[in-house]
Amino acid sequence: MSEQETIDWQVTLDQRGLRLDQAVTDYLQKYSRSRVSDWIKKDLVTLNGRVCKAKYKLHGDEQVSITIPATIEVESQAEPIPLDIVYQDDDLIVVNKPAGLVVHPAPGNLMGTMQNALLHHDPALNLVPRAGIVHRLDKMTTGLLVVARTVEAHCALVAQLQNRAFSREYECVVSGVMTGGGTIDAPIGRQESDRKKMCVTDKNSKEAITHFRVIHRFRAHTHVAVKLETGRTHQIRVHMAHKRFPIIGDKTYGRGVRLPKQADAETINFLQQFGRQALHAKTLGLEQPITGEMLEWTAPLPDDFAKLLAVLKADSDEHSG
Repeated sequence: MSEQETIDWQVTLDQRGLRLDQAVTDYLQKYSRSRVSDWIKKDLVTLNGRVCKAKYKLHGDEQVSITIPATIEVESQAEPIPLDIVYQDDDLIVVNKPAGLVVHPAPGNLMGTMQNALLHHDPALNLVPRAGIVHRLDKMTTGLLVVARTVEAHCALVAQLQNRAFSREYECVVSGVMTGGGTIDAPIGRQESDRKKMCVTDKNSKEAITHFRVIHRFRAHTHVAVKLETGRTHQIRVHMAHKRFPIIGDKTYGRGVRLPKQADAETINFLQQFGRQALHAKTLGLEQPITGEMLEWTAPLPDDFAKLLAVLKADSDEHSG
């Protein structure tokens, strides 16, 4: 059990129209919506200093104060799962996440996540919302994530993220040969036919902006650098597919394997067997939440991603001229 704690949080314009219980649950993801609703009924959640009903619709500029009772137990358990820790100080941890590691527990997948690993690495994260996790990467995406070690640091980092103060740069390999870089400004929302999938849509969507540039062109693929201005669910994957350049290995938003003409058997086999989306969160920059120092980290490309680039280069070299 943890001691009672109070968390103060500023609602953003992106959350306008959400119910109070929904917004609080989204913010404190390690607690269920029913538990949050119970706190609201017990006047443990206030909006601009006043109690409200769970169904209150947010305007987007309120100050929320959440008192978490001392009797609440964290719903995640600690597990001795190895973590590739790039950096840590008293306020934050930066992790280089491997492919296959889920960030948050979810129904049917309560163990074996990065959150379980973090609670083993630092049990004090029990006292921090979401066990300190500030943002996410998809299960099969690799790269850098920041984790707050205190409630104060968590609030400050969430505010930076909401104010788009994080610098997040990715690399990916897409099917198709791009002529140049650019910006994709296309809102993203959930597909009506499949709520687990996202799409570019004007209906019930949020602003999504992705900047990209070409690193290298191959015969049938392109190595691309991507910089996020917003951070919507599956944003890079959805935007690349929307532009008809789906990421290699993306079984959700891709359209099958694209093969270079007259490629040899080794190249064909490698591309067909590449088992995940070729997407890596390479660089992360932010302001240290307590000292204000600007910090930046870079994670090298994982072995499978580097091998993919080598295979595509060898194929291009073989067919050049």
